[in-house]
Amino acid sequence: MDNLKVSLSPHEKGRLTTNKVMWLVCAAMLPALVSALFNFGIRALVVVVASLVFCVGLEYLIQKFVLKTKVTVCDGSAAVTGLLLAFNMPSSIPLWQLFIGALVAIGIAKMAFGGLGKNPFNPALVGRAFLLISFPVTMTTWPVPGATRFVWNIDAMTAATPLGNIKLHAFEKLPDYWDLFIGTVGGSLGETSALAILLGGLFLMYKKIISWHIPVFFLATIFVFTGIAWFIDPEQFVNPLYHILGGGVMLGAFFMLTDMVTSPMNPKGQIVFAVGAGVICSCIRLFGAYPEGCMFSILIMNAFVPLIDKYIKPKRFGKEVNYVG
Repeated sequence: MDNLKVSLSPHEKGRLTTNKVMWLVCAAMLPALVSALFNFGIRALVVVVASLVFCVGLEYLIQKFVLKTKVTVCDGSAAVTGLLLAFNMPSSIPLWQLFIGALVAIGIAKMAFGGLGKNPFNPALVGRAFLLISFPVTMTTWPVPGATRFVWNIDAMTAATPLGNIKLHAFEKLPDYWDLFIGTVGGSLGETSALAILLGGLFLMYKKIISWHIPVFFLATIFVFTGIAWFIDPEQFVNPLYHILGGGVMLGAFFMLTDMVTSPMNPKGQIVFAVGAGVICSCIRLFGAYPEGCMFSILIMNAFVPLIDKYIKPKRFGKEVNYVG
């Protein structure tokens, strides 16, 4: 009788590797990058390049000299964190503050837990949250898109974001839907153009890097929740399309909530995860003091992922058979 070979599932090896997944995610962010460069110009390029250098360099140094483990910066995960961190920054962010954000994102949120696959929270959002709490003025200073394209010092050329005007009930200052869709509004580098983010998100779905469950249920929850508020009191609340197209909702839906490490493993869990994030984001935007709630909603739901995976599991293959005799 031949010896049996016993191994853990899955037994079928897929074509996608971690490296391919990460670099495809980077490729999916190119439309948003192009939009950021078009709207915010030189400073946007500086912030993106600096964030990439900081995140990749810090991960290399920590693995090489602190943890003394195998250096894995070529897998693309540090580059993904660098791009997402830059996309969550205003183009006027001082580079020394950006370095601190990269250090928190890579050193604390990722490598302190053991590296890729072991971090419970999205590293880029942890970095942004730290900077927002530590440097609220620079993190909420929004340069005017277009007007600062070829300007280096843009600190004085600022404007309110759509969400800021919503929070102030300055509805007459809101841009039209087309401006929100193509991204000619103030905001963080990678979140202003819903069109660019949607193109990248559809590319990830086409490549089967992400599934439709999280983006669709997250966006639908926010639309329904804010739509109910708008239907009840249209003078106090705005059309839900502003909440979908404005701020970081689109970027969060396709690129941060869908992070494989910090999101549930099966579709049912992903739906619960997305709905929970949508409700929290909507509550913060509608009733909180802060105009944006996407970042906090994702980080809060990241903490519940282990519980979701524990209690919401897919059905096992096979069935029980009772033998008689």
